[in-house]
Amino acid sequence: MKSEPDEFSIDALKASPRRTATWDGVRNYQVRNMMRDEMRTGDLALFYHSSCPQPGVAGVMQISGKAFIDESAFDPASDYFDGKSTRDNPRWYAVKVRFERKFDEIIPLEALRTVPALADMLILRRGNRLSVTPVTPAQWKAVLSLAGPA
Repeated sequence: MKSEPDEFSIDALKASPRRTATWDGVRNYQVRNMMRDEMRTGDLALFYHSSCPQPGVAGVMQISGKAFIDESAFDPASDYFDGKSTRDNPRWYAVKVRFERKFDEIIPLEALRTVPALADMLILRRGNRLSVTPVTPAQWKAVLSLAGPA
């Protein structure tokens, strides 16, 4: 799951009350479907910092509840307002995430691209714009091995 650290970072998650926050503002149907239909309480996710001087994996978080309606879609003052989303027919969903671990150093995008086990990792594909992408067990293991011991 990726976020611009100026908007929301691994440090912001760690500093959140109970180290838990709402992952909202997703406005892509494919990502919405993954969050709504595939994410389960207890799933772990890599926290990826994007669109910053040093993009890369910053740590790990846990999905701490099933997807729920994203309230920001109903708030006209929100950057994520969607006038076509209604409570009877919501378009957008959010999930709660909980801080698990911040890596000692961000694992840079350039380093990730050099690991053969990550060659097919979706987030590393040029032109990928999705904020949430699946990670295989082998990819998970490879990334955590780069992070070092917890």
